[in-house]
Amino acid sequence: MTTKIAIFGVGLIGGSLALCFKGKEGLTVVGHAHRPESADKYLSRGVVDQATLSVEEAAADADFIFLCVPVGMLEEYLLQLSKLPLKPGCIITDVGSTKASIAACARTLDLSGVHFIGGHPMAGSERSGVEAASSLLFENAYYVLTPPPGVPEEAYNALQSLLLHTKAQIVRLDPERHDEIVGAISHLPHIIAVALVNQVHAYDSTDSLYSTLAAGGFRDITRIASSDPLIWRDILLNNRSVMLRLLQDWNEEVAAFIRMLEVGDGEGIQEAFREANGFRSQLPERRKGMIMPLFDLHIDVPDHPGIIGRIATELGDQGINLSNMQIIESREDVPGIMRLSFRQEHDMERAKKLLQDNGYTVYV
Repeated sequence: MTTKIAIFGVGLIGGSLALCFKGKEGLTVVGHAHRPESADKYLSRGVVDQATLSVEEAAADADFIFLCVPVGMLEEYLLQLSKLPLKPGCIITDVGSTKASIAACARTLDLSGVHFIGGHPMAGSERSGVEAASSLLFENAYYVLTPPPGVPEEAYNALQSLLLHTKAQIVRLDPERHDEIVGAISHLPHIIAVALVNQVHAYDSTDSLYSTLAAGGFRDITRIASSDPLIWRDILLNNRSVMLRLLQDWNEEVAAFIRMLEVGDGEGIQEAFREANGFRSQLPERRKGMIMPLFDLHIDVPDHPGIIGRIATELGDQGINLSNMQIIESREDVPGIMRLSFRQEHDMERAKKLLQDNGYTVYV
């Protein structure tokens, strides 16, 4: 007996889920597309088994339906599905990074015989679209499920079993608790990064040295400020009440630094850094999460013509995927520092060994 999986929104996340399921015994993956050329692309890239432009056809007889559309469109899709004659026992889930709002919407709809279980795979990529989809995207990442009260355990277990194909670690949470935690570790940092970049941008409007000297570290710690504006508009508005509380707490943290600076409280500043250092050192370094980790190497390189091309060629000849490379410092007769960035940890480790074997001094 074949299990049908319908995916609405075959982009990075939806496409990666499809690749995790496609080809597995007893599973058939159907992708919904808005345009014929998108459907053709899903098929030509081998992401899905079937593609259709019809919502009804995609959902018909589906055992599982994954809503992988932007957060701002989730309720619209759920409402549309609630009006269709779905297969009894069908499980609908989503991948949005806010959970309370879609859970509340599901409670208002007539989903008799159908089960909604919120989901959030806490993994992503700096790239987007189905072209960036990968069956490895969720491996070793946390995948949060937020089943509502009363959902049958057999339905939850069925979805959990299906998601084992992603090789993610499943975590069960209440929707509200999910939004509190993710709001603090992902949504708030995005707001802070955007506010900081805009603050420096304002200074730069009258003194261009701000942008000149902001290269390197400043660009790194604020990289999430480059996230998609429309996506983040919807995320923050959907998590509005949580974010207002978190921002109040953040204001108190900033106010504490203001007070310490006003009175010259050096010990207080030291203690704040010590506390942050202690907690941060306990955090796992290499687990996938909401904010993608950087897998970087730094190497000393002489300022010689062709050195960048030579290093890139050495890596390419070994099939090592390089995401980005940058010369941080390079002066005449002084070794420059080259930063190499990788999307995968195993590529970084392979590059480290290759470069060390070729005589380069490598720092992680």
